[in-house]
Amino acid sequence: MPTKIRLQRRGKKGKPFYHIVIADGRAPRDGRFIESIGTYNPITNPADIQLKFDRALYWLQNGAQPTDTVRALLSYTGVLYRNHLERGIAKGALSLEMADAKFNAWQEEKQLKIERKQKESELKLKDGKKADLDREKRINEERAAAIAKKRAAEVEAKVAASQAEMAAVAPEVEETRLPEEAPVTEASPAKEGSPAAEEAPATEEAPATEEAPAAEEAPAAEEAPAVEEAPAVEEAPAVEEAPAAEEAPAVEEAKPEEGEEKPQA
Repeated sequence: MPTKIRLQRRGKKGKPFYHIVIADGRAPRDGRFIESIGTYNPITNPADIQLKFDRALYWLQNGAQPTDTVRALLSYTGVLYRNHLERGIAKGALSLEMADAKFNAWQEEKQLKIERKQKESELKLKDGKKADLDREKRINEERAAAIAKKRAAEVEAKVAASQAEMAAVAPEVEETRLPEEAPVTEASPAKEGSPAAEEAPATEEAPATEEAPAAEEAPAAEEAPAVEEAPAVEEAPAVEEAPAAEEAPAVEEAKPEEGEEKPQA
C-alpha cells in the first residue's frame, strides 16, 4: 500500500492544530509516521501553513498520495503547480527557465491575493470592532436614558407622595388649631373671674352720681343723664371725683333763659 501525505491531529479541544506528515497508509491517523514536512493551523485567517516545499514535491513525485485536505494545502502553496511544470520539463514541452518564470509569476500573483485577503480580513475585523463599539455605546445610552427616566419617575413619585402627605396633614393641623383659637375669643368673658373683673363692679357705684338729685332745690339738676353718657363714669378716678357733682350752687346757676320751657319735675 502506497504512502500517504496526511494530517496528524494535535492541539487542545476546540483549538485544532495539525502536522503534515508522510505515513504508511496502514498506520492510524495519529500513529507512527515516516517524516513531518510541515504544520497547518486552521484557526487563523488566512490559515497559517508552514510547509517544506522541496520535501513535499519529492514525496509527491515518488508516488505519495495526499488526502483531500492535504491536496488543497499543496495546491494553495503551489506544490501541485510546480509538479505539473516539472512534468512538462520532463516531456520537453517547457524549458527550465520558462517553468521558473511561470512559477515565479504565479507566486507573485498568489502573494498579492494573500495580502489582499489579509487586508480585507483586517478591515473586516476593524469594522466588526467598530460595530461592536457602536452597539455597546448605543446600549449604554439606552440604559442611561432608561435609568434617568426611572429616577425621574421615582422623584416625581416622591414629590407626589410628599404633597399628598402635606395635603392630608393640613386638615389635621387646622383642626388642632381651631380649639386653640376658640378659647382666645372667649377669653374676655373668662376674665370675669380675674381680680380686675372683680373690681369692675366698682363702676356700678355710678349711682353715687345719681345722688346729685339730693339737691332737689334745683329742677335743672335732673340733667344728670348727661353724666351717665360720660365714659368717665366707668373709670375709677372719675367715680372718686363724683363729690364735685354735689356742688349744687354750680348747677343752680344754669337757669333757663326766658322763653324756654322749664322741664317738668
